[in-house]
Amino acid sequence: MQAWKDYQAQHKDRFLNELLDLLRIPSVSARSEHKPDMIRCAEAVKARLTEAGATKVEIYPTEGHPVVYAEQITDASLPTVLVYGHYDVQPPDPLELWHSGPFEPVIKDGKIFARGACDDKGQFYMHVKAFETMVRTNSLPVNIKFLIEGEEEIGSQHLGNFVQAHKDLLKADVVLISDTAMLSLENPSLDIGVRGLSYIEVEVTGPNRDLHSGVYGGAVANPITILAKMIASLHDENNHITIPGFYNDVLEVPAAERAELGKAPYNEAEYKTDLGVEALWGEKGYTTNERTGIRPTLEVNGIWGGYTGEGAKTVLPSKAFAKISCRLVPNQQHEKMTELVINHLQKIAPAYVTVKATPHHGGDPYLTPINTVEFQAASKAIATTFGKAPIPVRGGGSIPITALFESALGCKTVFLGFGLDSDNLHSPNEKFDVANFYKGIETIPYFHQYYAELKQ
Repeated sequence: MQAWKDYQAQHKDRFLNELLDLLRIPSVSARSEHKPDMIRCAEAVKARLTEAGATKVEIYPTEGHPVVYAEQITDASLPTVLVYGHYDVQPPDPLELWHSGPFEPVIKDGKIFARGACDDKGQFYMHVKAFETMVRTNSLPVNIKFLIEGEEEIGSQHLGNFVQAHKDLLKADVVLISDTAMLSLENPSLDIGVRGLSYIEVEVTGPNRDLHSGVYGGAVANPITILAKMIASLHDENNHITIPGFYNDVLEVPAAERAELGKAPYNEAEYKTDLGVEALWGEKGYTTNERTGIRPTLEVNGIWGGYTGEGAKTVLPSKAFAKISCRLVPNQQHEKMTELVINHLQKIAPAYVTVKATPHHGGDPYLTPINTVEFQAASKAIATTFGKAPIPVRGGGSIPITALFESALGCKTVFLGFGLDSDNLHSPNEKFDVANFYKGIETIPYFHQYYAELKQ
């Protein structure tokens, strides 16, 4: 629609500057010292939604960080779209690897560098500006609700209770999320699902105190060594996960869908060069894209113990620790898989150590059917602004709340992401291409238009 293009062209600089202001707020949900920043960021999101034209905007407290809700209900007979996003971000560590300050956004080579640039401030803010575009041009074709939370990066710990307690407030026909990636602007794609997540922390204890490694070494088991052996045993020579029952509930992907996924452009040499590795690693019998989309995984996210300070200290440590996460696929349930992993670790622990495993956050996997009007509206929107139909792919990340949206609200979720896998999510120098930011603002109104038409 020409009116949308004209409005967006007129205000594009302001759109970008508003995003940069949002990125300057260090809304790190995982750290208690940033609680005031979380509140400040929620207030900023509320202000931007109000300015964009929402008729109702409120900040709802939770037992953790607050939720921002907004709506514009124009006609009860129209379909309602619930836009979900999150204003919290990952910790920026390690700081020394950033080329510029993580909360001092810099635009370089057409890319915004800042923590949260893509995950998810830049992406949810596309929806705010797309909404403003439709409101200011008197062309809003649906009812819109916004649910922007502050705990996604720590597992949406309190959002489930909020959703259950506010079902009427959040009632909608579809949930729309931009917290995923596409292949590129040249080869647009749409995620048809995300993986689930199981996350645990493991503590292995040997002796009751740190010991002198000369006096006791060779006589007492070193917990770091034992933990390393336990972790190494979790994969076999084909990189299959060895935990009994781990694959029992996996919904195998049909050959036809694997063939469709195989159409996604992939250059292994470029992939390795980008990551700085000489060779790739993964489960035998699957391609790289399949390993990161349709197969479950088990990864060690951190491991530590003993003395790690400057210089030498000859110690045989009392404890060793690791953080382990599993990415899950349909029909694996995160609570069941967490219990399975914990029980296995305790079972394989030798008698000379004890194992304590603590579950952290998790979530179930989610699939979006491609034969629904919701997915078709998203596909048509992409085709309109990109000039070609998107390739359906499966995302490797997790959005824990998506399964709850369907069970609690009874509506499907559509993923309309404009990030790139190379955007350094959760890493130093996170980025978001300015072109992708603007392309999202251009495309999103078409989703609402086509969804309204297809729902009739």
